[in-house]
Amino acid sequence: MDLSPTKLDYYHDMWKLQSKATLLSFFKGEDGRNALILDSTIFHPQGGGQPADTGVITIAADSSFKFIVQDVRSKDGIVYHYGVIDEGSGKDFEMEVVRGGEVFLFVDEARRKLNSRLHSAGHLMDACLEEVGLGHMEPGKGYHFPDGPFVEYKGTIPQNELQSKQNELELAANALISRGGKVSAAVLPYEEAAELCGGVLPDYIPKDSTPRVVKLGNSAVCCGGTHVYDISEIISLQVSQIRKKKGVTKVSYTVGS
Repeated sequence: MDLSPTKLDYYHDMWKLQSKATLLSFFKGEDGRNALILDSTIFHPQGGGQPADTGVITIAADSSFKFIVQDVRSKDGIVYHYGVIDEGSGKDFEMEVVRGGEVFLFVDEARRKLNSRLHSAGHLMDACLEEVGLGHMEPGKGYHFPDGPFVEYKGTIPQNELQSKQNELELAANALISRGGKVSAAVLPYEEAAELCGGVLPDYIPKDSTPRVVKLGNSAVCCGGTHVYDISEIISLQVSQIRKKKGVTKVSYTVGS
């Protein structure tokens, strides 16, 4: 299957929840799930510590046909939308889905907004490290799922300071949330991205690439995920626990509802 990389519309507009696309391919995977490949998508695939979007895809020629998107994955630049036909459609997958046809995409708004708030909150803690005396810690793995979000940092905190730093980090993050600030994203040349992100980018970002930089208020980070429109939309952040093990500090958190 020779396909061009899927255009990621959410890269440039993280708050767009409806769009149109062209169907390029459809098939049944080895696990029996139906999969759609489109020329472009607003659905965020699971990755970068963020869960996949869910939602609905309909056919422009027959709005009664509904493909329920249950999972979204990306491989080699191609985004796969996995799901099932809505039982109420009364349609046959193979008969109704036509390659080259126009489809409408609808992302589940509540799920996307929660995922975005959790992802933004994780990066907001990164922005607070210097302020609370933890500038020596380097952000690593992030898990921005609703079932126990956390960020891991290279570096540790003295045992007798864990509780105080937990409180200070929470206070600093909530101060930024109360103040608010616009969030934006842009795909930039490597040198410009590095300058915005403190002069150095992680080793896994190729120097001949054009990284996507997300700005949250006065801070910037290379990130491919979706985020809030304004920092105040996070509502509140609670640092629920800080643990350290083998030179890594794990900061668990939750966001207000």
